[in-house]
Amino acid sequence: MTAPKTASPDIRSLAQQLRAGQRAALARAITLVESRRNDHQAAARDLVQALLPDTGSAVRVGITGSPGVGKSTTIDALGMFLIEQGHKVAVLAVDPSSARTGGSILGDKTRMARLAISDQAFIRPSPSSGTLGGVAAKTREAMLLCEAAGFDVVLVETVGIGQSETAVCDMTDFFLALMLPGAGDELQGIKKGLVELADMVAINKADGDNIKRANLAAADYRSALHILSPRSEHWHPPVETYSALTGAGLDKIWQRILEHRTAMTASGEFAGRRREQQVKWMWSMLESRMMARLRADASIRAKVKRMETDVADGRISPAVAAEQIAEMLR
Repeated sequence: MTAPKTASPDIRSLAQQLRAGQRAALARAITLVESRRNDHQAAARDLVQALLPDTGSAVRVGITGSPGVGKSTTIDALGMFLIEQGHKVAVLAVDPSSARTGGSILGDKTRMARLAISDQAFIRPSPSSGTLGGVAAKTREAMLLCEAAGFDVVLVETVGIGQSETAVCDMTDFFLALMLPGAGDELQGIKKGLVELADMVAINKADGDNIKRANLAAADYRSALHILSPRSEHWHPPVETYSALTGAGLDKIWQRILEHRTAMTASGEFAGRRREQQVKWMWSMLESRMMARLRADASIRAKVKRMETDVADGRISPAVAAEQIAEMLR
């Protein structure tokens, strides 16, 4: 016996609860946008559209770095620092997905112990579900919902592998790349693509015996950044050291984020980036809808499966197969 489907929520009521800052309503709303049910997707589109005027004012920060660099620990420490400054902080932490269940496997709330119990913070770990770049398919919508609920700082943590840098950069205002000191040749840690996207490089674990190594690493990164073209002519990415363990240097990181926002706003680039992000979001949503149509139609699925076999066996080229699949969607 199958469980009965839950009814789609009252969008007007849910929007009012969100605007009132009700955390339970925010959690329900994000669950709604993450649902794959057609009626839930339609309701989610209506909800986001209704809340659009209440969004856009938050500081959106993407945080990336290789596994083990201390992303979650940094977010926990930075989030608590911001709460002490009077901010409300939302964290959208994207976990790798379990191959067996599709769920999150890292358990971010357990790695952000202080934020998890704060009334001024909201943490939402979401499975990447195989999404390119390790960014959850609905991270953009979740970010807007958090803003509508009154959170004025949104931190987006990526898995830190593959194309996650590009994906998170396309949906945030400030892109922070975390690095470690003493991990071999410091310049080996510089990926040209990453640094070209980063608005700041921060060296973690600058505490105790690591302080000297962190400072040396920072000097190496500054030298390397000078020979690379910055992402914006109005901002040269700074390099700072900090300690997620002691909290030292977190104030410098936040100050740089605010300075970046001021510089981008004054030049008009901030508004331009936001506009570009909206358009990229539209195309991303369109691609998702097209793929959903392919999955939803049983006859198309069967034809696509046969084409996969033909491509694998070398009977038709991938280009011809792609064109034929595109024809089915017309």
